[in-house]
This record gives sequence, C-alpha cells and structure tokens, in this order.
Amino acid sequence: MGARTAGDDRPAVGTRPGEPRWPATGAGYRRSEISATIGSGDALWERATTDLMRWRVKTRSGFRVTPDAVARPGARPVIVARALGCSIREPVEVTEVARTLGRVGFAYRTLPGHPVDGEEAFILHRAGDAVVLTVRSLTRPARSGLWRFAYPLLRVAQLEARRRYLRALR
Repeated sequence: MGARTAGDDRPAVGTRPGEPRWPATGAGYRRSEISATIGSGDALWERATTDLMRWRVKTRSGFRVTPDAVARPGARPVIVARALGCSIREPVEVTEVARTLGRVGFAYRTLPGHPVDGEEAFILHRAGDAVVLTVRSLTRPARSGLWRFAYPLLRVAQLEARRRYLRALR
C-alpha cells in the first residue's frame, strides 16, 4: 500500500463506526466494516483494550504475531496464518494508533509478500456501558505473485477471520 496517503480513504481508527471515511470510488479495494458488542462494564473495557493493543484479536483468532508487543505506529510485526497445514507469512506495518477515553485501536497496512494488498483497523469504543469492537478493512488482490490468483479463496478466509475477530475479545 506504499503509495497511498493518509486521509478519508483509510480505515481510520479515529472515526466513529458508520461515519464516512472512504471516497465513493476507490482503486479496486473492497471495503468492509463490521461491529459487535462484546460485553459491558469497566472491567471488560480495561481487559479488552489491553488485549486489543497486544494483538489478542489476531492471536485468539488463530494467527501468530511476532514479536509479541504492543501495537505502535511504525511497528512491523509478522502475522502468520495456518491453513491446510501451511504457514502463511503476512508482513504488516502499524500505521495508526488511537487511545482516548472512550476509543482504543490501531490500523495496519500490508507490506510486500502479504497475500492481499490493503489495510485493516481494529477499534474498541464505549457506547454507554457497552463495549463495541469494530473491524474495518480495505482489500484487493496482491499486486504481484501467485497470491493474486488465490484472491477469491482469500476473500472467503477473510470473512471467516472477521467472524473470529468479533468473538476474540469477549
């Protein structure tokens, strides 16, 4: 995603779910935003925000994240997915972190070698006493390599991963 710049075309962590943040037209990216209430109360909020920033939304969904560190801008962890007995490397770079009284989250972009080209954001926010997780993404086929041809299958895997993300911090 290196040529893209910050702005309304990113799955920003600073906007509220449902607020416009993407232009009506894109460069072939599929846009997705899903949200779920994961519970309520201050204790859940404290645990979930800590877990989110330590990548538990990914690791509890079946991925491995190395190194095991708090998400911070510029960090380049490697995410590893397991599928059909194979390990699939997914290099990323954290592009944005938000931490306010009622909103915590981060966004990352894919790097060369990732199976898809895009960005993903994980945002926790308070809605009264409820704790809501929102997952936003922009994806399209990888720019080159064999992964381009596997994109239809990767879309199915993405849908399943998103369902897992919404359960990961409960």
